[in-house]
Amino acid sequence: MPIDIRKLRDYIRTELDTEELLNLLDRAIELMPKDQLPELIEGFFDPDLLMVVEGSERSLLEDIKEFHVNSLAGEYYEDFRVNSKNFMEKSRGTINWIAEYERLMERCTQEDMAGKPDQLCQAFELLFNLLDEVDECRDDIIFFADEGGSWQVGVDWETVLPLYFQTLAMVAKPKEYAEKVINIVKSHVNYNSKDYLKQALDSAKPSQRKELKAVMSKV
Repeated sequence: MPIDIRKLRDYIRTELDTEELLNLLDRAIELMPKDQLPELIEGFFDPDLLMVVEGSERSLLEDIKEFHVNSLAGEYYEDFRVNSKNFMEKSRGTINWIAEYERLMERCTQEDMAGKPDQLCQAFELLFNLLDEVDECRDDIIFFADEGGSWQVGVDWETVLPLYFQTLAMVAKPKEYAEKVINIVKSHVNYNSKDYLKQALDSAKPSQRKELKAVMSKV
């Protein structure tokens, strides 16, 4: 059924907050044909400043490494004076960090695992590391007005972890596989550890499965 553009426009203008608007715009940019982007930004940005520079294309891992470095350097940190009216809000820097995190994580889930599994595994783990840094209350990554944590990022673990386990199984030695599986499950999905550990066992090679079962029996 076709969308009524007028209704959509009215809904966007009246119902969406800043964070939802930015996320919607991100999605629209990804879905639009690239040759229509100059028309979209006309009057807002100078298209000449945004043209692709030959040889500037980078891999997923390179993009995530840059994001990781910039995050730890506080590039996204932006606070504001908190009061009883705005304590549920997020700063523009926090909104942008979460949106970029989700975009990069989605790229990981769409990457060809058979290509360079070691790089994909590293990409996942750099993103996981940032969640750990947030949970350790590093106050120079992103700002939460109220009690914050990685749970506010909204990672789709049901999609992410099975793919990570499959990728990890391609490159990790048995002990490494077991340790990394236990660490990510305990840190972020302990509430449903039984199901995720079963997925990790199913993805593992025989030697990895044996090691993981041995570690599971001790925790």
